[in-house]
Amino acid sequence: MEKKQVSIIGVPMDLGQMRRGVDMGPSAIRYGGLYERLTDLGYAVHDKGDITVDILENAEQSDASNLKNLESVTEASECLAGRIEQTITDGHFPLVLGGDHSIALGTLAGVAKKHKNLGVIWYDAHGDLNTAATSPSGNIHGMPLAASIGIGHPALTNIGGFSPKVKPEHVVIIGARDLDAGERELIKEKGIKVYTMHEIDRLGMTTVMKETIDYLRERTEYVHLSLDLDGLDPTEAPGVGTPVAGGISYRESHLAMEMLEESNIITSAEFVEVNPILDEKNKTGDAAVALIASLLGEKLL
Repeated sequence: MEKKQVSIIGVPMDLGQMRRGVDMGPSAIRYGGLYERLTDLGYAVHDKGDITVDILENAEQSDASNLKNLESVTEASECLAGRIEQTITDGHFPLVLGGDHSIALGTLAGVAKKHKNLGVIWYDAHGDLNTAATSPSGNIHGMPLAASIGIGHPALTNIGGFSPKVKPEHVVIIGARDLDAGERELIKEKGIKVYTMHEIDRLGMTTVMKETIDYLRERTEYVHLSLDLDGLDPTEAPGVGTPVAGGISYRESHLAMEMLEESNIITSAEFVEVNPILDEKNKTGDAAVALIASLLGEKLL
């Protein structure tokens, strides 16, 4: 029986926000034993290394549109989009390691180029639905989902040469608990499906994931998982740049990954915002590895 092929692509991006260290996220996840964990599951693993990203000192700090490091972020995103497109062409499952969440601009561009009628699960404490007009900071890591549905600066919305990458009604946000005013308005305006921590607490993760899977299976042919480690509670994933108290538990997150694996709907994935400088003995990097393993089929028995 031919082994399933997984290609790992690291994106040492720290230009989408202003806290240093998240560029070392791909190394921290690899250090957590990712390659060994996946080969033990029977995968043929191809680690494609890291794409090249400008260092902060060489990147422009901002432009007139209130977007920090716009040119450098878009350049890296275009490069990543091409790598993702080739990975899917080769018949491999793309597994992207971040880096800050601005990398989703390139991931989704590459995935959507090959996979039409795409669905997205955005597992995150934040909506990442800001634009230059609504962002309090100008940090692009708070904008990739908005840009991917076609809203924002043209340099961001047109990564890969087309827009949008995904329809708003094909997006499900899970774990939200910190949304800016502009993001709340956009969610209501576009009818984006969101499970906040209120819904997770009230319904339970089993119901949330079942509803998410059913919702996307009815509407889409492919599903990308974009998992920000700050979706987890900071007590269990302390090594993130924008921690928000009251998050999803480690066990709930494993259940979510296990249910996604059982559903067989995930066709690409990225795990982002691991910052080892802020971490405790690679606790967050190790958590990322464990969740990836659950997503790709690891079971206790």
